[in-house]
Amino acid sequence: MDPTTQAFLAAVIGAVVAGGAVLAWHISDRQQHEPVGSDDQAVPPAVAAVLSVLRSSAVIVDDSDVVLKASAPAYAMGLVRGTSLVTPELASLVCEVRRDGQIRETELVMPREQAPARHVTVRVAPLGSRLVLALVEDRTRERRVESVRRDFVANVSHELKTPVGAIRLLAEAVHEASDDPEAVRRFSDRMLLESDRLTVLVQQVIELSRLQGDEPLDSPLPMSLDEVIGLAVDTSAIDAAAKGISVVSGGERGLKVLGNEEQVTTAVANLVANAVHYSEPDSTVLVTSRVEDAFVAISVVDQGIGIPRVEIDRIFERFYRVDPARHRSTGGTGLGLSIVKHVAATHGGEVTVWSVEGQGSTFTLTLPRAEAHASIADSGEAQSASAPTLKDRT
Repeated sequence: MDPTTQAFLAAVIGAVVAGGAVLAWHISDRQQHEPVGSDDQAVPPAVAAVLSVLRSSAVIVDDSDVVLKASAPAYAMGLVRGTSLVTPELASLVCEVRRDGQIRETELVMPREQAPARHVTVRVAPLGSRLVLALVEDRTRERRVESVRRDFVANVSHELKTPVGAIRLLAEAVHEASDDPEAVRRFSDRMLLESDRLTVLVQQVIELSRLQGDEPLDSPLPMSLDEVIGLAVDTSAIDAAAKGISVVSGGERGLKVLGNEEQVTTAVANLVANAVHYSEPDSTVLVTSRVEDAFVAISVVDQGIGIPRVEIDRIFERFYRVDPARHRSTGGTGLGLSIVKHVAATHGGEVTVWSVEGQGSTFTLTLPRAEAHASIADSGEAQSASAPTLKDRT
């Protein structure tokens, strides 16, 4: 074989080897970048598209209990970790559906660390021959609203029954003691007390019903905080004098807040009344006000029984009482702090509490400051006035 032929054959063999190497490299690269058991291959594309837009938590599990696809809410809810179902009850339900192919729907309570348990509704159905689809809806808020509504109706019925029953008994006592003027006077005074308590309860229920939507005020107006605090202190003056309690107001003067004067006065009066009810005789209740940036903080400090740490998060619930027996003896309804919370919400503020059991409590109501909002509005108007208009430019 001449040298030319040898060279030609060597070139052909080299080209074949090089081509095979390039082809092998492409095949290897494709295999490396192609995911094994890809969701797109295992889960129908239409199903994957639907799951991506669902607001509810959705999980697709294969016949080996491996999660092939899960929506973002499922991860956020803590149903899935990696490729496994975290909730044992849900995993058991998936196995039952895979076994007999029957659709199942139930409610589950999922415990959480350092948080209330989550209530969910679960619907599990077969998806093809080897996949199972689980849809989970969080019903925690709905269950809580239902519970609050049931408690509200039950508590209102109970609270109304007490003074109404007392008035009836007192009326019978007055009738039987008609020949005893002193007894009639004593029983009638009690009837007036119970009727006043009933009136306050009805007024607070109406007020709470009007505020519970937490809707912002349509047209808030500036009001004098000194007048609001003065009215609130006067409201509790008789009860405070009966216990020898001094109600002292202090802090910055001349402040104005933005909102509804009647609602703000009610909220501050409830805080003062609450402090007087829970304070020991011959103690002091302090009401102060101060500026905090664009807000005004009204603090009511008492030297009362305080609030246990485990109950602080619940004191703003309707009808909740830290000490039911003591609160009933003072004629309270358990609605005052709930009204304060809703007034703060409707005014764009907040109410906070600091308390040590046996030492006292400090409730702070924060509301928008009228001067701050007026200066912001004036600044906006000045900028609008100084800005060149279309007429100026032409």
